[in-house]
Order: sequence, then structure tokens, then C-alpha cells
Amino acid sequence: MTPHHGNEPGAGEPIVAMERVTMRFRHQTVLHDVTIRIEPGETLCIIGESGCGKTVTLKLIIALLQPTAGQVYYAGRDLATLSDPELNRTRLDFGFLFQMAALFDSMSIYDNVAFGLREHQLCDEAMIARVVAERLQEVGLPPGLENKKPAELSGGQRKRVGLARALALSPKVMLYDEPTTGLDPIMSDVINELILQTQHTMKTTGVVVTHDMRTVQKVADRVIMLYPLSRLEPGESQILYDGPPEGLEDDPDSRVRQFVRGEAGERLRELSSGWGE
Repeated sequence: MTPHHGNEPGAGEPIVAMERVTMRFRHQTVLHDVTIRIEPGETLCIIGESGCGKTVTLKLIIALLQPTAGQVYYAGRDLATLSDPELNRTRLDFGFLFQMAALFDSMSIYDNVAFGLREHQLCDEAMIARVVAERLQEVGLPPGLENKKPAELSGGQRKRVGLARALALSPKVMLYDEPTTGLDPIMSDVINELILQTQHTMKTTGVVVTHDMRTVQKVADRVIMLYPLSRLEPGESQILYDGPPEGLEDDPDSRVRQFVRGEAGERLRELSSGWGE
């Protein structure tokens, strides 16, 4: 409904690429020498335990953070070389579903979904009304709900409003940060279905950060597993796994299998000895 913007990757070129990226916060390095390339239309799930750099990766992709070393590219352009106006235009190609939906509490649901369209003056109010109605319908929310405030909604409804707001800008790339956290199994599956629906109907590229293996099995074309730097051997890659979801269970690396199966294994022994807390 709303127009796409001008960035397109070249033929055979990834739409998003992180090349040898390191991210350091003062004395703590979260990512070290990480390379990830994401193809147009692909849905990539990034998994790994807390503190391994998953959400930091999302923020680097959308240039909310600048890497300490390395480059982040979108449609072949190094984000660090863009001027502020160019970067703002580029960000319109991205939708971001935040972990807790991050809705504006003082605004109605209608105004939340309309926010990006108004902020960037992308269309008139008549068009905004149509887009808001369409997006709320697409995420399965009933008419009449648009006049409520976020506090009047359930957690699952707030997530769906957050998704509707992100989709209002017709993004080319959707970033999802723990989209099913805090939801019951049925509502988690609703969100997973909506992610699939979004990828298929809008032909978007998706990057999903999650701990939920049901989400991985349902929506992922490809999975990357990151591992905390503090527990790697010197010179060992931070990416323990990069492949299809069906390969996770039988991966030769026991750390991958333990994570996927939710087995404490070595981690329990590490914790009891005071390591890795």
C-alpha cells in the first residue's frame, strides 16, 4: 500500500551483510569478527543463549549501533558511509518488532500504527486510515480495537499491534526481537503464523532473534547459532552453526545439540563451579 523505497541489492548480492564485524562496549567484546550474509527473501533465525550478541546484531543491521570494527551493508551500501538523511531514508526499508512491542502508552492503537506514516509524511490521512485498517486486519485484530490504549490489550494483542505498526511502512526487511517471549504456546504459534504470512505475502526478508525452537522450526529458512565469546577457545568462531533448521538436532557440536534440546549438560557444571554466570 505504501511505497517501497529506492534501495535494491544487485543481482546475486545479499540484501544485508555484516563483514568481519566486532562490537565492543568499553571493556566487553560482544561480537568478534562475525560475518553474516542474508539473501533477499530469506528468513534467518539467530539463536544462542543470553549475552551472545543476538539483539546487538539486529541493532547493527539497522545502524542503531556502529560496529567497533568491520562493515555492515544494506543493498550493497556500507551504512557507515551514509549521511544522516540517507540513513533515515534507508531505515524506512526496515520494520522492527521490539521484544515488548514498545508501543506508545499514551497513544491509541490507531495512532500507534499510523505513527511512522505520519512521522515521515508518507501519505495523507485518508490513506493512513486505509493502511491502519488493513494492517490491523492482517494481524488478526478485530475492528473497534483501534480506539483502545495499549494498557487495555493482552500481551499477544500488543505484539500484533507492534507488528502492524512495523508493516505499515511496507518494509523490505523485518527484524523480530524475541517475538514470542512472554506468550502462551497458542499465542506464540499465532505470532509464528503471522511471521510466515508476512514473509510470503509481502515478500520481505526476515531476521528473527529467538530462544523459541518452535519458532525456529516453523519460520526459518536458515539458522545461525552464536556463542558467548567468554566461553570460546582462542581462535574459535563465534558462529557455532549456520545451516537449515533440520540440521540442528544432529549437529556434531554438542553445544548446538544441548541448546536445541534445552539440556543443561556442561552448563550446569560450569555454573556450579562459578564460571559463565
